[in-house]
Amino acid sequence: MPITTRVSRRPGSRNSHRFPDVVHLAAQAGVRHSLVDPHAYVDANLTGFLNVLEGCRHAQCRHLVYASSSSVYGANARVPFRASDNVDHPLSLYGATKKANELMAHAYAHLFALPATGLRFFTVYGPWGRPDMAMWLFTEAIMQGRPIKLFNNGRMRRDFTYVDDVVEAVVRLVRRPPAPNPAWPADAPDPATSRAPWHVYNIGNSNPVEVTEVVRLIEEAIGKPARRELLPMQPGDVAQTYADTADLERAVGFRPKTPIEEGIRRFVEWFLGFRPK
Repeated sequence: MPITTRVSRRPGSRNSHRFPDVVHLAAQAGVRHSLVDPHAYVDANLTGFLNVLEGCRHAQCRHLVYASSSSVYGANARVPFRASDNVDHPLSLYGATKKANELMAHAYAHLFALPATGLRFFTVYGPWGRPDMAMWLFTEAIMQGRPIKLFNNGRMRRDFTYVDDVVEAVVRLVRRPPAPNPAWPADAPDPATSRAPWHVYNIGNSNPVEVTEVVRLIEEAIGKPARRELLPMQPGDVAQTYADTADLERAVGFRPKTPIEEGIRRFVEWFLGFRPK
C-alpha cells in the first residue's frame, strides 16, 4: 500500500483528497518465487506500478518515492555496487521487473515532469519483516529444531540493512524531490541521474556479512544451536551484495549504520515475543 504524507485538507477543495507525496513500497517480492509464478510479478510489479504512475501523473504528484531492489545489479561482479553502474543484466525476473520500474518512472519523469526517486533496498530485515526472508526463516527453524537451508554452502554474503535505517532514509528522501541534472551527459549517460527529475539511490548498510555469521548471531541470541543443511547456489541468486551509499549521504547527510549484531538482537527479541516458543 502506498504511504502518503502532507495531504491537503482544505474543506471543499478539489484537492482535499490529493496526495502531494507518494511512497510506493508494495510489490510481489522474492527472487526464487519469481521462477515459480512469473505472472504474479508482471501483474503486481509492472501493471501495478503503472497504475501508481498514472495516479501520480493525474494528481500532479509533487514527489513519487518507490522501492527498487539490489537485485537489479544481477550479474555485476564489481563491488561495492554503485547507483551509477550499468544494470542491464538481471539474473531473475524479479530483478528485471524492478529495473523496469526504474525505466517506467524515468519515462514519466521525462514526459510529465513527475519527480521520481527509486530506492534500491539491500536485504532489509527487522521486526515485522517478511516471513520468507532468511532472518525469519532461520530464527523460526532454530527455535523449532528444524534444519536451515544454507545455499552456496553458506558462503553467500549479503548487505543486511536494518529496517529503522531504511525508514530514516525514506523519510529524508521524501522531503527532497529530485531536480533535473543539467550536466547529465547524453553521450556517456549516468544511470543514476537524468535531465528529467529522476534519481536512484542505494539503501544498504555497506557491510556485507556471510550468512554463516548471521546464523551464529541468531544462535547466540536465541541460546540454541542450529542444524545446517548445505545446498548449492540457486538459480537467480548472486553470491554477494554490497551497497555504495555515498550518493545517499551526499544528498541527505545519512547512511544506514546499525551493526548486524545489534539488528539481529533486536529482531530476535521481537520475534520471541511475536512467536513464543
